[in-house]
Amino acid sequence: MNDSPRTTRTAVGCTLLVMALGAGVTGCGSDGNPLSAAPYDAADQIAFNGSSKGGKKADPDKPLEVVAEDSEGRITDVTARDGRGRFVAGELSADGSRWHSTSPLAANAHYTVRVSTEDEDGAPGRKVLSFDTGKPLTKKRLKVEFGPQAGKYGVGQPITAELDQPIKLKAQRAIIERALKVESTPAAEGAWHWVDDQNLHYRPKEYWPTHATIRVRSTLEGIKISDRLWGGGTKPLKLTTGDKVIAVTDASSHSMTVYKNGEAINEIPVTTGKPGFETRNGVKVVLGKEYFVRMRGTSIGIAEGSSESYDLPVYWATRVTWSGEYVHAAPWSVGSQGYANVSHGCTGMSTGNAAWFYENVREGDLVEVVNSYGNTMEPFGNGFGDWNLQWKHWRKGSALVKGNPEGPTPEDAARLRPTAV
Repeated sequence: MNDSPRTTRTAVGCTLLVMALGAGVTGCGSDGNPLSAAPYDAADQIAFNGSSKGGKKADPDKPLEVVAEDSEGRITDVTARDGRGRFVAGELSADGSRWHSTSPLAANAHYTVRVSTEDEDGAPGRKVLSFDTGKPLTKKRLKVEFGPQAGKYGVGQPITAELDQPIKLKAQRAIIERALKVESTPAAEGAWHWVDDQNLHYRPKEYWPTHATIRVRSTLEGIKISDRLWGGGTKPLKLTTGDKVIAVTDASSHSMTVYKNGEAINEIPVTTGKPGFETRNGVKVVLGKEYFVRMRGTSIGIAEGSSESYDLPVYWATRVTWSGEYVHAAPWSVGSQGYANVSHGCTGMSTGNAAWFYENVREGDLVEVVNSYGNTMEPFGNGFGDWNLQWKHWRKGSALVKGNPEGPTPEDAARLRPTAV
């Protein structure tokens, strides 16, 4: 490390990775306009406290700082990116004298830093720098598992991310969330929501586009989360969506209308939950399909042998909650279907209609119940009730959202200006 007075003055507590910039010499074009000249070399010296000289690599625990040493010049833009394409977020001071990183550096990474400057006459300067980071001292890694399994789903399917250990601090959550990438083709605005300390869900503002391709990946590997925890590798995920299928059940009129891409394709007489067992209102996501299920009243707290007790073989069952709410065949209640609500919370229909429904929906399709006296489907914990949160409330569950939750979705931006460098 250079121990000259100038380097010592600009280093911050000897903990920052420092790149010092000199103003250089400007040249003018034939028209006398300094902006018409080619960019000058903006750095006359570079000082690293974690220098790569002699094979020593930079400490990824220490932030990156770029300083303009010439009082008559200033930094206009800095882009720092590693070999995997991950940008380092940063902040530039108002006077352009200093840029510092605000997101962690990755371990075992090669970084390229592009710096743009201008002198007192406005002439542009540029410098490209590079350095390598070393290994983290700790061996503890955070593992992330994406869900659901790769495949084709309905347009209501949320993406999940399960962490192998709890993360409580918002600053650490922000590091993790920023590294979890979801890309949809066609594009769809969306955001992560922290369900608890170890689970995140991702959904778009509206439903996914039909026939979309969704790719989920993590850039967390090698990123410092805390003093004792670094990001580990994560298997990427690819999903596709099918048609937009929504089944709307009106509990007051005892009917279900199934829509495909906005067009009603079937209207089915149904029965829903009777008083004391009202079906939940709200939007639910199809969790799976089971040709045969044995349903017992004891599974929902009904005492065996009581007047409400039941033990029934059920066919063509489409599950919408983990606690046991299904859309299924109920041949014993055909006389009430379309006229009265007599079930213990499920949506019952004839065997033929249940088979048709079973064959025409897939995981991720949507079942919405309206005009029931039941409570609204919980957002989390009993399936996917994610769509019952308004967008502004969903956004509040993101560790990256600051201020107005209805504002633009936060982007993983590492630059202050769009100018290429």
